[in-house]
Amino acid sequence: MSEDKNTLAIMLFSELLAADHALRGKLTSVLPKGMEISHFSVLNHLAWQGTESSPARLAEKFSVTRGAMTNTLNKLEWAGYVHIRPDWDDARRKMVGISPAGKQARDDALSAIAPLITRIVEDLGEDQARAALPILREIRVKLA
Repeated sequence: MSEDKNTLAIMLFSELLAADHALRGKLTSVLPKGMEISHFSVLNHLAWQGTESSPARLAEKFSVTRGAMTNTLNKLEWAGYVHIRPDWDDARRKMVGISPAGKQARDDALSAIAPLITRIVEDLGEDQARAALPILREIRVKLA
């Protein structure tokens, strides 16, 4: 890779990292008290999926270790946001489902972050936001 391409790559990923850092800071400041981004992400995924998932599948989905996912799930279970039960087909595994309280917590979090993310998209403009999606999606897929 030429020096110009190296510089371009470094600039691109520096912007992605800076945007990620800024977004995480803003989201953390508006999420309901005690909710972390990882909690919201898992609740949001379970709500959208509409079915249970195994902790291992969730860890893979979020590209975290099983231990990190277990820690997140334990906190969500303690808060009453998820139910964790044995897998009826394989007692060595567990299954995780979102509880009604978890759905409400996710909805509350969405209500808290919606003004922030809507304002960002409005400031960017709908055309630019739509144009960025395929590029960001492709970067995510290549990194996975």
